[in-house]
Amino acid sequence: MADLAKYQRDLQRFEQSYAKEAIKEPINFWGLAGFAVAAAYSFSVIPLLIALIAELAYIMVLPNLPWYRQLVQTREKQRLFKAAKDAREKLIKTFTPREREAVEYLRWLKEKIQDNYKKFTGAAALPSNLRTLDQRWEDFVDLLDVYRRRKQHLKSINRQAVHNQLSQAYRAAESATDDKTKRIQQTNVEILKRRIASFDEIERSVKLVEGQLQSIENFFSYLNDEIVTMSTPEKFSLLDFEQLSDSIAMTKQMLDQTADEVGALDAYNRQMGNYELLPGSNS
Repeated sequence: MADLAKYQRDLQRFEQSYAKEAIKEPINFWGLAGFAVAAAYSFSVIPLLIALIAELAYIMVLPNLPWYRQLVQTREKQRLFKAAKDAREKLIKTFTPREREAVEYLRWLKEKIQDNYKKFTGAAALPSNLRTLDQRWEDFVDLLDVYRRRKQHLKSINRQAVHNQLSQAYRAAESATDDKTKRIQQTNVEILKRRIASFDEIERSVKLVEGQLQSIENFFSYLNDEIVTMSTPEKFSLLDFEQLSDSIAMTKQMLDQTADEVGALDAYNRQMGNYELLPGSNS
């Protein structure tokens, strides 16, 4: 029953979204405006009544037409695509000059590969594997952002403070005179041990992302070499684009898992008031 209710709510929101888009259409606005002008000039409410009836019919019919729904979906996809593109370009502006140089060089190399393919093969369109280079460039930007933030996170961690608190927690647990105090200190010991383990996990993730960034750069350079020397367009189908894609997906999955763990530990330390264990506390 709960799933059915959720489905009905989602369906209702889905239907309402098309209705809202229909209301915002210019043709609807100007149509209502025309009826309002007619009512004003004729000093009659009849045009307004006709407008009300027409509007009800419009709202009931247009949002349910398949071609209109397809139009709304296309608009939404374009809006989300532009928003993501703008956000990524804004993110790039926050990078250091060296990081921006790497991003822009890879962008230039991507475009050069795609342009040279059309130039040397005479093809009007790119094959599907070469079109994925746009996504691989976006992956590079996203991973570079993660890499730089995690490196900064490592630099800001006060490791010595964590080790000192762990030693103190061990001693407090051993010297506890009642079970309640002992359990509290033992819990603190486990949390601090997990925190220290997370340092190593972050370091491994940074090295993994660094290798993945180099892999993307090297793959682009390899494609650039191949496109100049390839004998037939079919040769490009032999290159393993999927391997790079799978590798990036695996890296992102690992980063998500690490982010959850580190975030949980940071939240715990904030809750417990251990602010000296948070990133940036030693700066």
